[in-house]
Amino acid sequence: MLSNEIKQCIQQSYSTYLKAKGHKPRYGQKLMIAAIARTLGAIDMDDEGEREGGGHVCVVEAGTGTGKTVAYLLSVIPVARMLGKKVVVSTATIALQEQIMFKDLPDVKRYAQLGFDYELAKGRGRYLCLSKLDRLLADDVDPFIPLYEEAAPAADAPLYQEMITKLAANQWDGDRDSWPEEISPEQWSPVTTDHRQCAGRRCSHVRNCAFFKARESLDDAHVIVANHDLVLADLALGGGAILPKPSETIYVFDEAHHLPDKALNHFAVHARVVATSRWLGQTEGQWANFIEPFASCIGVVGAAQGMEKQLKDARNNLDGLPPLLKAFIPLMDESQPTRRYRFEAGEVPADIGELALALHQEFLELAKIFERLADQLNKVLEDEHSPVEKSTSEAAIGAVGGWWTRAENAAELFHSFGHSAAIPNWPVARWITLVEQGETVDFELVSSPVLASHTLSKHLWEPCFGAVATSATLTALGTFDRLKMRAGLPSDASFEVVPSPFDFAGKAVLCVPHDAVEAQRVDEHNDYVVNTLPKILSLDAGSLVLFASRRQMQWVFENLPAAWQRQILVQGAASKQGLLSAHKKAVDDGKGSILFGLASFAEGVDLPGNYCTHVVVAKLPFAVPDDPIEAAMAEWIGKQGGNAFMQMSVPDAAVKLVQACGRLLRTEADHGRITILDKRLVSKRYGQAILDALPPFTREL
Repeated sequence: MLSNEIKQCIQQSYSTYLKAKGHKPRYGQKLMIAAIARTLGAIDMDDEGEREGGGHVCVVEAGTGTGKTVAYLLSVIPVARMLGKKVVVSTATIALQEQIMFKDLPDVKRYAQLGFDYELAKGRGRYLCLSKLDRLLADDVDPFIPLYEEAAPAADAPLYQEMITKLAANQWDGDRDSWPEEISPEQWSPVTTDHRQCAGRRCSHVRNCAFFKARESLDDAHVIVANHDLVLADLALGGGAILPKPSETIYVFDEAHHLPDKALNHFAVHARVVATSRWLGQTEGQWANFIEPFASCIGVVGAAQGMEKQLKDARNNLDGLPPLLKAFIPLMDESQPTRRYRFEAGEVPADIGELALALHQEFLELAKIFERLADQLNKVLEDEHSPVEKSTSEAAIGAVGGWWTRAENAAELFHSFGHSAAIPNWPVARWITLVEQGETVDFELVSSPVLASHTLSKHLWEPCFGAVATSATLTALGTFDRLKMRAGLPSDASFEVVPSPFDFAGKAVLCVPHDAVEAQRVDEHNDYVVNTLPKILSLDAGSLVLFASRRQMQWVFENLPAAWQRQILVQGAASKQGLLSAHKKAVDDGKGSILFGLASFAEGVDLPGNYCTHVVVAKLPFAVPDDPIEAAMAEWIGKQGGNAFMQMSVPDAAVKLVQACGRLLRTEADHGRITILDKRLVSKRYGQAILDALPPFTREL
């Protein structure tokens, strides 16, 4: 049970915070604080402070305006401090991460009078690698740069020179996000690293390393702000590699509805066949030059024994795959923007499966050689070797680490393709994507779990000390069933829905026009949207129009009158932030502005007050039918005897529509209209279930 000491601490902190901020208590916020505190306070511990038993996960759907960030910070931090645990707050978007780091945490620390320290955590890939930058700017040609797929272009040399100058003058800390201008992935990739390519504490630049400086500050922090990708990456490494150990951590997943999809992306494996063959050939051809500087390093030479033969054998086997894959090109839908072929039930043909088994062994052996080689190169840095040998070894670790990861990923992919018999409770999607670049053709093979439940259960929920998952959209059609299935949440987790303080009925109207058209009648619906938007939108207000496909968005824009086109900002014409800034400026200047956006504008976009008084949803947001994971999921549900449309498509569409409608009311003072231009919401039987999932807006149907 929750101790009186923790209860009093939370109650006192909440009262102090509200008084200092001049806020009134919110009913939903109080319920959320109580639910989280009850769950975490009831966790049993053994004498070593390890969790015993379950009941340690709290899932809270908190409507817009609840103040959920403050609620979970005020409940989790006191519990964690008294139990001696760390708190990791994880988000799906940079915008929320920055809000928590630079607004909410400072506010809570200052106004709730809680004693804690907090830091922002990022992966190695967000920080500069001084070792790589040094080699890029060296007068001598680096013998290992040609072994990367692409060397940095000469045009980027001034940028890299400016980086080293600002570092020397303490005008930059090596964090990509703090560089004054945006750095493209192509410019950043040559000067950053990952855990395999990093020499770690043995690196000659470790004292000035931006990543290790940031890492050290995490050790003293009570609260660490991260993102879902970093948490998943840390868990994949066993936990505790970058963030605190899961057993010593209470995780808070804000925007938790993204966690299952993030996990699927993280644990999917893929490789391009022709590009991988080219890499093997280039590495084989340059191998003699690579190993030459290590002639006196017996351990390195010994570890590299058999490398050339292994590279050649892997490439010879791999080159037998494209002829088999070409047979699937005629089966790929040419009308889709991405041409791909998905294997039914994830099961690949026998000839591809047999070759995949052989390739799995080839790449597994290759990965083992790279691992041994990386180990010996690291020993050169530790043992008595000349400065030249140490410097050469440090440079080589980057190349070998990249090869090791690539070989290991290929081995995992081919293992999946070689063992593709369906497992009833653990469906896997496998497919081929055609990659056309000019006159060259490549095949990308992909294997992805369809459900993240097993992965999240094994790597997150079971080992963690405690966890809170929250979002404004966790239920679908009134239940948590969809989230339980996708996220693998423990059966003994607590589930709560707390209300929003907004007056939905008094502040907003939900409308389906009487002449609306069913969106599956594509041409008729496109014409209807073009004819209807000028009738319902104002050129003097801020509006947001959301589309389910880029094709329809572009067609509608191009067929509107020129006067309307001048008022519209279309997603893709500039960065998301640039479009939002331009929109707000137009409204601030007393002009109207209309945003045309896709799914990424349907959540995480904050346009309070006059910035958005009308949200238009062109069509119900059903998933694109050619998405291979969605298709594999539907297939799997059907084989279990279920109805994929009602169990998957309708709940998913309901969640997305709730998110889209949530763009209208961002504060209690906001008001406006939501118009849905898809008659299916009122003409189809499932429409009523979706309507019932929406907030209680005043309806004009």
